Amino acid sequence: MARLELNERKQRLLMALVERHIRHGQPVGSKSLAGGGGLQVSPATIRNIMAELEDMGLLTSPHTSAGRIPTERGYRLYVDTLLASTTMENPDNARLRDELRQLLAPDQSHQALVSQASRTLAELTRMAGLVAVPRREVTTLRQVEFLPLSGQRVLVVLVVNRSEVQNRIIQTSREYGEVELRQAANYINHTYAGCDLDSICEGLLSTMDADRAQLDELMQTTVDIAGKALRPEQKDSDYVVSGESNLLDSAEAGGIGKLRDLFEAFNRKRDILHLLERSVKADGVQIFIGRESGYQPFEEYSLVSAPYKVDNGPMGVLAVVGPTRMDYERVIPTVDITARILSAALTQL
Repeated sequence: MARLELNERKQRLLMALVERHIRHGQPVGSKSLAGGGGLQVSPATIRNIMAELEDMGLLTSPHTSAGRIPTERGYRLYVDTLLASTTMENPDNARLRDELRQLLAPDQSHQALVSQASRTLAELTRMAGLVAVPRREVTTLRQVEFLPLSGQRVLVVLVVNRSEVQNRIIQTSREYGEVELRQAANYINHTYAGCDLDSICEGLLSTMDADRAQLDELMQTTVDIAGKALRPEQKDSDYVVSGESNLLDSAEAGGIGKLRDLFEAFNRKRDILHLLERSVKADGVQIFIGRESGYQPFEEYSLVSAPYKVDNGPMGVLAVVGPTRMDYERVIPTVDITARILSAALTQL
């Protein structure tokens, strides 16, 4: 889509109209804009400008009234202008940063941080908040402990990456005593600390392929337990979504069918994940307005996303999904700042 260049007066009127429509949800007439938005022109002049903006495909009349609403193209120009002029340094954003630093403190696990970020986005924007579950390409072992439980069960305490703690219970081929388990843990910590879990498992599996008769008792215990205990943890889902019910409040009359399609897209995941993947390597906030996403369930909705990173490398994406008539001026910095705070918290794990 070719970028339109508007003179200052047309741009001011478009910005004022979009902002009024976002606040009230109704078609905007010339009288309501007269004297507002710094225009200081007559309703007749405003009507002429609105007609020109309609001819340019930026506004449309939903029915026979004189009021106009923005088209997707109008929203796009509004958002691009907003992004070019918005500064992240204001008192409201400073308060938001402080609140997010408390909610996304780095004393939580990856999964807890992701879930909290999704809930926080939903609460702050009153829309749906999505966060792609982080996938680490490498999970590095720091320390492991094995503790005997009743029966043939062992509690595994794993410290991985910087300070993430995982607790697992595994079923073993026989009962093991506390001394045996401590010796096996000491061996693994001495031999494999600092290695990624995949390479540790591969090394132990190759040991298992050797003649067991040649393995001493310690190595037999280590191979038996570690093969089950050190498998990288599998994620239950690809992203976390919160606040879907918020979208019910913003659904336009007769738009429940569109909302149902969107909820089905949340459940299918494929379309959502594809949109998030398009944003993971982006530089900052990405915005898909209505049909820009390329997916029918999003025709009346927008997705505002931003990547979050660890050690300057992309790790995942978080996003807000809401109606095209969302408050972009508030949502955009909320998504951007949340991504930055989540990145900082994950980097400290």
